[in-house]
Amino acid sequence: MKPSAAVGILLAMAGMTGTALAENINYGRNLAAACASCHGTNGKSIGNMNDLAGMPKNRIIENMKDFKAGTKPATVMQQLAKGYSDAQIAAIADYFSAQK
Repeated sequence: MKPSAAVGILLAMAGMTGTALAENINYGRNLAAACASCHGTNGKSIGNMNDLAGMPKNRIIENMKDFKAGTKPATVMQQLAKGYSDAQIAAIADYFSAQK
């Protein structure tokens, strides 16, 4: 392979990585959008629901795992939590914990 071809391949890979990272930056936010109807936009509730914005990541993960296991009482969260993988729960927790 010519050196110029190798450079071209590396540049193409760097561009793909940049695109993948840009998508990952919004991944948690996109998953968390499903929470807005009860917990408010960006996790800032306007009703009786808990605010998720600024909540420690580990607490969000623990709560979601408890909902998923059925050990934390809830009306709909037990069913909703079952729809998320551990990686998705972590992405949601990252997003909400970073909100002010």
